[in-house]
Amino acid sequence: MIEQGDLKKAEKPDNRVIDRDEKSQTKRKNEVSLRPQTLNAYIGQSEIKKNLKIAIEASKKRKESMDHILVHGPAGLGKTTLAHIIANEMNVNIKITSGPTLEKQGDLASLLTNLQEHDILFIDEIHRLKPAVEEILYTAMEDFGIDIIIGQGPSARSVRLSVPPFTLIGATTKISLLSSPLRDRFGNVFRLNFYSDDDIKKIVKRTAEILNYKIDEDASDRIAKSARQTPRIANRLLRRIRDFAEVKGQKQITSAIANEGLASLGIDHLGLDQADRDILELIIGKFNGGPVGLSAIAAATSEEQNTLEDVYEPYLIKTGLLERTHRGRTATQAAYTHLGHDILNKK
Repeated sequence: MIEQGDLKKAEKPDNRVIDRDEKSQTKRKNEVSLRPQTLNAYIGQSEIKKNLKIAIEASKKRKESMDHILVHGPAGLGKTTLAHIIANEMNVNIKITSGPTLEKQGDLASLLTNLQEHDILFIDEIHRLKPAVEEILYTAMEDFGIDIIIGQGPSARSVRLSVPPFTLIGATTKISLLSSPLRDRFGNVFRLNFYSDDDIKKIVKRTAEILNYKIDEDASDRIAKSARQTPRIANRLLRRIRDFAEVKGQKQITSAIANEGLASLGIDHLGLDQADRDILELIIGKFNGGPVGLSAIAAATSEEQNTLEDVYEPYLIKTGLLERTHRGRTATQAAYTHLGHDILNKK
């Protein structure tokens, strides 16, 4: 049984098919339907799966809650999916919330005191917890109790509320923003890495099967290479390309349909969309390839600096098209080649 709270995401561009964040409730339901339910069905992240299998089996043998788990890495790689899988494997309930929605200590206290023994509490964007809210997590995680102040002034008193043994799973894209006291209380810390093209291709095929659509090898390979090594993006691209096939009355996604669909979405063979290319074109054309400060790029593109840093830059850096230096951002030779510019013309 899954009880789901409101997930409040940071503001991100909501018109990018390759954005890693889902904002539409309908899209989120579709995403859930595609989630694997067991570790055996979960593709990729082999080392994490191996360690989780051991931890789950040991906890079930001892009839104890699992140690608290911190999962970090870029968006869209499966942090929430892993939390659901752990709950299924442990046969316990999971309650889901996010750091920004827990505004007061009472919000978290209400969640904790309503947990059943061995339940899982999943906090997405845990790095965004307010300090006052974070503080009551310390005793909850270590001693399964929370201290609440009742009253004000001289009559105020501290009351200890018992919390059933539970497992906290925290997810974050920015582990550096977690305070040391909170980070040190997690017994398991896992980093999700970008997926290989082969693993993404397996995910595309699995999703196509769930959607009752046939897909040929070339089409699945084309989609996988455009998915930015991210399962969420791969699934989203496949759904959009399935729409193209549906409109054309095709029951199989072919290479031709995949190419046409991706071209219509403005996504090239590296997985870059028009916004990515515009940023690189700006750095090359207006700033002579860089280095250029993030604030200057933000002003020129009318984007927030946080959006540039969190949404656009990670993949551009991962693919070697952008370099981040102490002097600013620089377009690489690969970026010049990809966009068809001659680096020799750089002044």
